Amino acid sequence: MAVTAEGTPPDGGKIKISCRNVWKVYGDNPQAMFGDDAAATDPAGLARRLREAGHIVAACDVSFDVRAGEIFVIMGLSGSGKSTMVRCLSRLVEPTAGEILLDGRDLLTVPDKDLIDIRRHKMGMVFQNFGLLPHLNVLDNVAFPLKLQGVPLAERRARAQRVIDLVELGGREAAFPGELSGGQQQRVGIARSLAVEPELWFLDEPFSALDPLIRRQMQDEFLKLQQMLHKSIVFITHDFLEALRIADRMAIMREGAIVQIGSPAELVLHPADSYVAEFTSEVPRSRVLRAADVLDPAARPGADAPRIDGRARLQEVYPLLARHTDGIAVTGEGGKLLGAVTATSVIRGLAAGDTAAKPAA
Repeated sequence: MAVTAEGTPPDGGKIKISCRNVWKVYGDNPQAMFGDDAAATDPAGLARRLREAGHIVAACDVSFDVRAGEIFVIMGLSGSGKSTMVRCLSRLVEPTAGEILLDGRDLLTVPDKDLIDIRRHKMGMVFQNFGLLPHLNVLDNVAFPLKLQGVPLAERRARAQRVIDLVELGGREAAFPGELSGGQQQRVGIARSLAVEPELWFLDEPFSALDPLIRRQMQDEFLKLQQMLHKSIVFITHDFLEALRIADRMAIMREGAIVQIGSPAELVLHPADSYVAEFTSEVPRSRVLRAADVLDPAARPGADAPRIDGRARLQEVYPLLARHTDGIAVTGEGGKLLGAVTATSVIRGLAAGDTAAKPAA
Protein backbone atom coordinates (compact mmCIF):
# COMPACT_ATOMS: atom_id res chain seq x y z
CA MET A 1 0.00 0.00 0.00
CA ALA A 2 1.44 3.38 -1.00
CA VAL A 3 2.29 5.89 1.67
CA THR A 4 -0.03 8.87 1.75
CA ALA A 5 1.66 12.24 1.25
CA GLU A 6 -0.46 14.86 2.98
CA GLY A 7 -0.92 18.14 1.18
CA THR A 8 -1.12 21.44 2.97
CA PRO A 9 -4.78 22.33 3.63
CA PRO A 10 -6.09 25.85 3.24
CA ASP A 11 -5.00 28.28 5.96
CA GLY A 12 -7.27 28.30 8.99
CA GLY A 13 -10.66 26.64 9.26
CA LYS A 14 -11.67 23.73 11.43
CA ILE A 15 -11.97 20.15 10.24
CA LYS A 16 -15.55 19.65 9.09
CA ILE A 17 -15.49 15.93 8.34
CA SER A 18 -12.80 13.42 9.09
CA CYS A 19 -12.49 9.95 7.59
CA ARG A 20 -10.44 7.63 9.78
CA ASN A 21 -9.21 4.21 8.61
CA VAL A 22 -12.43 3.46 6.76
CA TRP A 23 -12.94 0.09 5.08
CA LYS A 24 -15.76 -1.10 2.86
CA VAL A 25 -15.62 -4.80 2.08
CA TYR A 26 -18.27 -6.79 0.24
CA GLY A 27 -18.60 -10.50 0.90
CA ASP A 28 -19.75 -13.08 3.41
CA ASN A 29 -19.11 -11.70 6.93
CA PRO A 30 -15.87 -9.78 6.24
CA GLN A 31 -16.01 -8.30 9.78
CA ALA A 32 -14.80 -11.68 11.08
CA MET A 33 -11.37 -10.97 9.57
CA PHE A 34 -10.93 -7.64 11.37
CA GLY A 35 -9.96 -9.05 14.76
CA ASP A 36 -6.64 -8.69 16.61
CA ASP A 37 -6.07 -5.14 15.33
CA ALA A 38 -5.26 -6.47 11.86
CA ALA A 39 -6.65 -3.36 10.19
CA ALA A 40 -4.41 -1.06 12.22
CA THR A 41 -1.18 -3.09 12.26
CA ASP A 42 -1.12 -4.54 8.74
CA PRO A 43 -3.79 -3.00 6.46
CA ALA A 44 -2.05 -4.14 3.25
CA GLY A 45 -1.84 -7.71 4.55
CA LEU A 46 -5.48 -7.65 5.65
CA ALA A 47 -6.58 -6.37 2.21
CA ARG A 48 -4.64 -9.20 0.57
CA ARG A 49 -6.20 -11.83 2.86
CA LEU A 50 -9.68 -10.43 2.28
CA ARG A 51 -9.26 -10.66 -1.48
CA GLU A 52 -7.80 -14.17 -1.23
CA ALA A 53 -10.91 -15.16 0.75
CA GLY A 54 -13.12 -13.95 -2.11
CA HIS A 55 -14.14 -10.58 -0.68
CA ILE A 56 -14.28 -7.37 -2.70
CA VAL A 57 -12.31 -4.56 -1.02
CA ALA A 58 -13.93 -1.36 -2.27
CA ALA A 59 -12.29 0.93 0.32
CA CYS A 60 -9.08 0.03 2.10
CA ASP A 61 -7.97 1.88 5.26
CA VAL A 62 -8.93 5.32 3.88
CA SER A 63 -8.12 8.43 5.96
CA PHE A 64 -8.43 12.14 5.16
CA ASP A 65 -9.78 15.39 6.58
CA VAL A 66 -11.96 18.00 4.87
CA ARG A 67 -11.77 21.49 6.33
CA ALA A 68 -14.56 24.04 6.53
CA GLY A 69 -14.89 25.87 3.23
CA GLU A 70 -12.54 23.50 1.37
CA ILE A 71 -13.11 21.78 -1.97
CA PHE A 72 -11.62 18.32 -1.47
CA VAL A 73 -11.53 16.27 -4.67
CA ILE A 74 -11.30 12.47 -4.71
CA MET A 75 -10.31 11.05 -8.06
CA GLY A 76 -9.27 7.80 -9.65
CA LEU A 77 -10.10 5.41 -12.45
CA SER A 78 -13.36 3.44 -12.56
CA GLY A 79 -13.39 0.91 -9.74
CA SER A 80 -10.84 2.80 -7.64
CA GLY A 81 -13.29 3.29 -4.77
CA LYS A 82 -13.95 7.03 -5.05
CA SER A 83 -17.75 6.79 -5.35
CA THR A 84 -17.84 4.16 -2.61
CA MET A 85 -16.09 6.63 -0.30
CA VAL A 86 -18.52 9.48 -0.85
CA ARG A 87 -21.40 7.10 -0.15
CA CYS A 88 -19.66 5.89 3.00
CA LEU A 89 -19.34 9.51 4.18
CA SER A 90 -23.11 9.91 4.05
CA ARG A 91 -23.77 6.29 5.12
CA LEU A 92 -25.71 5.57 1.95
CA VAL A 93 -23.25 2.68 2.03
CA GLU A 94 -22.38 1.27 5.46
CA PRO A 95 -18.61 1.07 6.06
CA THR A 96 -17.24 -2.22 7.31
CA ALA A 97 -14.82 -0.57 9.74
CA GLY A 98 -13.42 2.82 10.70
CA GLU A 99 -14.74 6.19 11.84
CA ILE A 100 -16.41 9.10 10.03
CA LEU A 101 -16.48 12.20 12.22
CA LEU A 102 -18.76 15.11 11.35
CA ASP A 103 -17.94 18.05 13.62
CA GLY A 104 -16.31 15.48 15.91
CA ARG A 105 -19.33 13.14 16.08
CA ASP A 106 -18.92 9.62 14.68
CA LEU A 107 -21.65 9.13 12.06
CA LEU A 108 -21.25 5.36 12.28
CA THR A 109 -22.60 5.36 15.83
CA VAL A 110 -25.52 7.78 15.55
CA PRO A 111 -29.07 6.35 15.71
CA ASP A 112 -30.98 6.07 12.44
CA LYS A 113 -33.34 8.89 13.43
CA ASP A 114 -30.42 11.26 14.01
CA LEU A 115 -28.76 10.17 10.77
CA ILE A 116 -31.91 11.00 8.80
CA ASP A 117 -31.99 14.42 10.44
CA ILE A 118 -28.30 15.02 9.61
CA ARG A 119 -28.84 14.07 5.98
CA ARG A 120 -31.89 16.32 5.66
CA HIS A 121 -30.39 19.36 7.35
CA LYS A 122 -26.59 19.21 7.07
CA MET A 123 -25.84 17.36 3.83
CA GLY A 124 -26.46 18.17 0.19
CA MET A 125 -25.86 15.55 -2.51
CA VAL A 126 -25.56 15.80 -6.29
CA PHE A 127 -24.97 12.75 -8.48
CA GLN A 128 -24.20 12.07 -12.13
CA ASN A 129 -27.76 11.03 -12.90
CA PHE A 130 -29.80 14.09 -12.07
CA GLY A 131 -32.55 12.17 -10.24
CA LEU A 132 -35.24 14.78 -10.89
CA LEU A 133 -38.88 13.88 -10.37
CA PRO A 134 -40.38 14.01 -13.89
CA HIS A 135 -43.90 14.90 -12.73
CA LEU A 136 -42.77 17.97 -10.77
CA ASN A 137 -41.79 21.30 -12.26
CA VAL A 138 -38.48 23.04 -11.48
CA LEU A 139 -39.81 24.93 -8.47
CA ASP A 140 -41.40 21.86 -6.89
CA ASN A 141 -38.34 19.68 -7.63
CA VAL A 142 -36.10 22.15 -5.84
CA ALA A 143 -38.55 22.53 -2.95
CA PHE A 144 -39.06 18.76 -2.55
CA PRO A 145 -36.41 18.16 0.18
CA LEU A 146 -37.87 21.09 2.13
CA LYS A 147 -41.26 19.43 1.90
CA LEU A 148 -39.74 16.30 3.45
CA GLN A 149 -38.46 18.50 6.29
CA GLY A 150 -41.99 19.77 6.91
CA VAL A 151 -41.20 23.35 5.91
CA PRO A 152 -44.44 25.33 5.31
CA LEU A 153 -45.43 25.83 1.66
CA ALA A 154 -44.79 29.57 1.42
CA GLU A 155 -41.36 29.34 3.07
CA ARG A 156 -40.18 26.37 1.01
CA ARG A 157 -41.21 28.03 -2.24
CA ALA A 158 -39.41 31.23 -1.23
CA ARG A 159 -36.25 29.30 -0.35
CA ALA A 160 -36.50 27.27 -3.56
CA GLN A 161 -36.85 30.46 -5.57
CA ARG A 162 -33.69 31.90 -3.98
CA VAL A 163 -31.51 28.97 -5.06
CA ILE A 164 -33.17 28.80 -8.49
CA ASP A 165 -32.11 32.40 -9.00
CA LEU A 166 -28.65 31.53 -7.63
CA VAL A 167 -28.10 28.90 -10.35
CA GLU A 168 -29.53 31.31 -12.95
CA LEU A 169 -32.69 29.37 -13.80
CA GLY A 170 -35.10 32.20 -13.06
CA GLY A 171 -37.97 32.11 -15.55
CA ARG A 172 -37.95 28.30 -15.86
CA GLU A 173 -39.72 27.58 -12.57
CA ALA A 174 -42.80 26.10 -14.31
CA ALA A 175 -40.81 23.92 -16.72
CA PHE A 176 -40.68 20.15 -16.27
CA PRO A 177 -37.42 18.15 -16.43
CA GLY A 178 -38.22 16.78 -19.89
CA GLU A 179 -38.35 20.35 -21.21
CA LEU A 180 -34.84 21.21 -20.01
CA SER A 181 -31.38 20.66 -21.47
CA GLY A 182 -28.88 18.43 -19.68
CA GLY A 183 -27.07 21.44 -18.24
CA GLN A 184 -30.33 22.96 -17.02
CA GLN A 185 -31.36 19.67 -15.41
CA GLN A 186 -28.05 19.55 -13.55
CA ARG A 187 -28.60 23.12 -12.37
CA VAL A 188 -31.94 21.99 -10.93
CA GLY A 189 -30.16 19.12 -9.16
CA ILE A 190 -27.61 21.54 -7.72
CA ALA A 191 -30.33 23.97 -6.63
CA ARG A 192 -32.27 21.15 -4.96
CA SER A 193 -29.20 20.08 -2.98
CA LEU A 194 -28.60 23.68 -1.88
CA ALA A 195 -32.19 24.34 -0.86
CA VAL A 196 -31.65 22.69 2.54
CA GLU A 197 -28.68 25.05 3.12
CA PRO A 198 -26.26 22.15 3.79
CA GLU A 199 -23.04 22.51 5.73
CA LEU A 200 -21.46 19.67 3.77
CA TRP A 201 -21.88 19.15 0.04
CA PHE A 202 -21.19 15.85 -1.76
CA LEU A 203 -20.92 15.86 -5.56
CA ASP A 204 -20.29 12.53 -7.33
CA GLU A 205 -19.18 13.16 -10.94
CA PRO A 206 -21.95 15.75 -11.32
CA PHE A 207 -20.83 17.02 -14.74
CA SER A 208 -19.51 13.87 -16.42
CA ALA A 209 -22.71 13.23 -18.41
CA LEU A 210 -22.63 16.72 -19.97
CA ASP A 211 -21.13 17.82 -23.28
CA PRO A 212 -17.61 19.30 -22.93
CA LEU A 213 -18.67 22.93 -23.47
CA ILE A 214 -21.62 22.67 -21.05
CA ARG A 215 -19.35 20.86 -18.58
CA ARG A 216 -16.87 23.73 -18.63
CA GLN A 217 -19.67 26.22 -18.07
CA MET A 218 -21.00 24.20 -15.14
CA GLN A 219 -17.53 24.09 -13.59
CA ASP A 220 -17.42 27.89 -13.84
CA GLU A 221 -20.86 28.17 -12.23
CA PHE A 222 -19.84 25.75 -9.49
CA LEU A 223 -16.75 27.83 -8.64
CA LYS A 224 -18.84 31.01 -8.68
CA LEU A 225 -21.30 29.42 -6.24
CA GLN A 226 -18.48 28.31 -3.96
CA GLN A 227 -17.05 31.84 -3.84
CA MET A 228 -20.41 32.99 -2.52
CA LEU A 229 -21.36 30.07 -0.28
CA HIS A 230 -18.03 28.71 1.09
CA LYS A 231 -19.33 25.16 1.53
CA SER A 232 -17.28 22.21 2.70
CA ILE A 233 -17.24 20.06 -0.43
CA VAL A 234 -16.25 16.52 -1.34
CA PHE A 235 -16.17 16.32 -5.13
CA ILE A 236 -15.69 13.04 -7.04
CA THR A 237 -14.26 12.95 -10.55
CA HIS A 238 -12.11 10.78 -12.83
CA ASP A 239 -11.00 13.82 -14.85
CA PHE A 240 -7.71 15.30 -13.65
CA LEU A 241 -8.17 18.54 -15.57
CA GLU A 242 -11.54 19.03 -13.88
CA ALA A 243 -9.94 18.35 -10.50
CA LEU A 244 -7.18 20.78 -11.34
CA ARG A 245 -9.67 23.58 -11.95
CA ILE A 246 -11.68 23.22 -8.78
CA ALA A 247 -9.63 21.50 -6.05
CA ASP A 248 -8.06 23.08 -3.01
CA ARG A 249 -6.64 19.64 -2.24
CA MET A 250 -7.15 16.29 -3.86
CA ALA A 251 -6.71 12.59 -3.15
CA ILE A 252 -5.91 9.99 -5.80
CA MET A 253 -7.26 6.47 -5.20
CA ARG A 254 -6.25 3.11 -6.63
CA GLU A 255 -7.80 -0.28 -5.80
CA GLY A 256 -9.67 1.16 -2.82
CA ALA A 257 -6.66 2.87 -1.22
CA ILE A 258 -5.43 6.45 -1.23
CA VAL A 259 -2.12 6.78 -3.03
CA GLN A 260 -1.44 10.48 -2.48
CA ILE A 261 -3.08 13.58 -1.03
CA GLY A 262 -1.94 17.10 -1.87
CA SER A 263 -2.63 20.32 -3.69
CA PRO A 264 -2.84 20.04 -7.50
CA ALA A 265 0.65 21.56 -7.78
CA GLU A 266 2.10 19.09 -5.26
CA LEU A 267 0.67 16.12 -7.14
CA VAL A 268 1.90 17.38 -10.51
CA LEU A 269 5.38 18.39 -9.37
CA HIS A 270 5.98 15.67 -6.79
CA PRO A 271 3.99 12.53 -7.71
CA ALA A 272 4.31 9.74 -5.15
CA ASP A 273 4.69 7.02 -7.78
CA SER A 274 4.28 6.21 -11.46
CA TYR A 275 0.50 5.86 -11.08
CA VAL A 276 0.11 9.47 -9.95
CA ALA A 277 2.69 10.61 -12.52
CA GLU A 278 0.60 9.02 -15.28
CA PHE A 279 -2.44 10.99 -14.16
CA THR A 280 -0.51 14.24 -14.26
CA SER A 281 1.86 13.69 -17.18
CA GLU A 282 -0.14 15.70 -19.72
CA VAL A 283 -0.84 18.66 -17.45
CA PRO A 284 0.96 21.86 -18.54
CA ARG A 285 3.03 23.18 -15.64
CA SER A 286 1.57 26.65 -16.24
CA ARG A 287 -1.81 25.27 -15.14
CA VAL A 288 -0.53 24.45 -11.64
CA LEU A 289 2.47 26.68 -10.90
CA ARG A 290 1.66 30.02 -9.29
CA ALA A 291 3.52 33.31 -9.37
CA ALA A 292 4.87 32.76 -5.84
CA ASP A 293 6.38 29.43 -6.97
CA VAL A 294 8.69 31.08 -9.53
CA LEU A 295 10.10 34.14 -7.78
CA ASP A 296 13.49 35.45 -8.92
CA PRO A 297 15.53 35.91 -5.71
CA ALA A 298 17.87 38.40 -7.40
CA ALA A 299 15.21 40.60 -9.01
CA ARG A 300 14.06 43.85 -7.42
CA PRO A 301 10.81 45.15 -8.91
CA GLY A 302 10.75 48.85 -9.74
CA ALA A 303 8.30 51.22 -8.17
CA ASP A 304 6.24 51.29 -11.35
CA ALA A 305 6.24 47.50 -11.87
CA PRO A 306 2.77 45.95 -12.15
CA ARG A 307 1.66 43.79 -9.25
CA ILE A 308 0.07 40.36 -9.24
CA ASP A 309 -1.17 38.14 -6.43
CA GLY A 310 1.20 35.30 -5.59
CA ARG A 311 -1.65 32.81 -6.01
CA ALA A 312 -2.12 33.70 -9.69
CA ARG A 313 -1.43 30.87 -12.16
CA LEU A 314 1.46 31.29 -14.57
CA GLN A 315 -0.93 31.52 -17.50
CA GLU A 316 -2.20 34.75 -15.92
CA VAL A 317 1.38 36.00 -15.56
CA TYR A 318 2.42 35.56 -19.20
CA PRO A 319 0.52 38.53 -20.70
CA LEU A 320 1.86 40.90 -18.04
CA LEU A 321 5.39 39.59 -18.42
CA ALA A 322 5.24 40.10 -22.18
CA ARG A 323 4.56 43.80 -21.63
CA HIS A 324 6.91 44.27 -18.67
CA THR A 325 10.13 42.44 -19.46
CA ASP A 326 11.94 43.84 -16.40
CA GLY A 327 9.68 41.80 -14.13
CA ILE A 328 6.41 41.80 -12.21
CA ALA A 329 6.00 42.44 -8.49
CA VAL A 330 4.40 39.54 -6.62
CA THR A 331 2.34 40.16 -3.49
CA GLY A 332 1.11 37.93 -0.70
CA GLU A 333 -1.41 38.24 2.11
CA GLY A 334 -2.30 41.83 2.91
CA GLY A 335 -0.49 43.10 -0.18
CA LYS A 336 2.94 42.29 1.26
CA LEU A 337 5.66 42.29 -1.40
CA LEU A 338 7.12 38.80 -1.85
CA GLY A 339 9.52 39.50 -4.69
CA ALA A 340 9.47 39.57 -8.47
CA VAL A 341 8.82 37.23 -11.37
CA THR A 342 10.97 37.50 -14.48
CA ALA A 343 11.08 35.57 -17.75
CA THR A 344 14.18 33.78 -16.48
CA SER A 345 12.55 32.73 -13.22
CA VAL A 346 9.48 31.43 -15.08
CA ILE A 347 11.64 29.32 -17.41
CA ARG A 348 13.65 28.04 -14.44
CA GLY A 349 10.46 27.11 -12.57
CA LEU A 350 8.97 25.29 -15.56
CA ALA A 351 12.19 23.35 -16.12
CA ALA A 352 12.37 22.35 -12.47
CA GLY A 353 8.72 21.27 -12.60
CA ASP A 354 9.35 19.03 -15.60
CA THR A 355 12.26 17.39 -13.79
CA ALA A 356 10.35 16.98 -10.50
CA ALA A 357 7.34 15.50 -12.25
CA LYS A 358 9.33 12.46 -13.39
CA PRO A 359 9.60 9.93 -10.53
CA ALA A 360 12.76 7.92 -10.29
CA ALA A 361 12.79 4.71 -12.28
